[in-house]
Amino acid sequence: MIADLGMVLAGLVLLVLAGDGLVRGAVNLALRLGIPPIIVGLTVVAFGTSAPELLVSVQAVLRGAPDIALGNVVGSNIANILLVLGIPALISAIHLSDAKCEHGFVVMMAATAGFIALAFAGPFTWWHGLLLLAGLAYMLGDNFNRARAHRNGKRAEALDAEALEGADPQMAWWKVLALLAVGLVGLPIGADLLVDGAVGIARAVGMSEAVIGLTLVAVGTSLPELAATTAAAFRREADMAVGNVIGSNIFNLLGIIGIAALVGPLPVPSQMLGFDLWVMAATSAMLAPFIYWRWVMGRAMGLVLIAVYVAYVVMLVV
Repeated sequence: MIADLGMVLAGLVLLVLAGDGLVRGAVNLALRLGIPPIIVGLTVVAFGTSAPELLVSVQAVLRGAPDIALGNVVGSNIANILLVLGIPALISAIHLSDAKCEHGFVVMMAATAGFIALAFAGPFTWWHGLLLLAGLAYMLGDNFNRARAHRNGKRAEALDAEALEGADPQMAWWKVLALLAVGLVGLPIGADLLVDGAVGIARAVGMSEAVIGLTLVAVGTSLPELAATTAAAFRREADMAVGNVIGSNIFNLLGIIGIAALVGPLPVPSQMLGFDLWVMAATSAMLAPFIYWRWVMGRAMGLVLIAVYVAYVVMLVV
């Protein structure tokens, strides 16, 4: 049990560090290769920040633990709303009066509804995966067109490049390659440790792999989103804080499960069909009044979100 916990902690540390290295290295490599910042932001950053969840889910399928893969995605989406927004709200109120997240919210809810529908037609197999990835491709194309329509001239492009996470025009080539190497080597090792440790803990305490995925693994792989959202909240960048969560949730559903389903089948546990998927949908819908009615997400609401998450976890483990 202690060894399994050590593997989980080591895996999480590796995933966070390697994921950050991969994003920074890939962003600077893409910019040096002349790829427009708009495309870099919509693809390299989006995929890179979700790399820990992706590697963990793929590794779980390969290790014969598909419940951890599904639990990781569903649990991460729940934690992204309740914890990744709830904790920053305790530190600094999130004001959405100037945020423009309506379109992203609609896409997230559509992706959630489509994912739940496919889950009931499960298990997730290769054709489910292709459908999900087709939805992701459509979303990326739509976002690119929208972003391009709002950016004109080279000066705007330069500002976009400076705003990209991890962008450093002065970074040496050797450092770019070193960061890429750290990410590409560290991510699979971290995912391997996390999955093995999580499976061991599940067996030791008699808990289902789905519950471990929904809680321990999901919270661990959501740490990068928590860090990014907290930093955005401190800077009073509400649109970026909420945009991080919405974008992560969309990519989790369409991209991660889409790729994992191509690796192997993912049966959907009856517990998820009857409870967890609906919790995910309900927590996602909780953003509606903040986005459309411009409610302020202050300390009181932060406490409510965190309390709801604690109650959810207690219902899972008790």
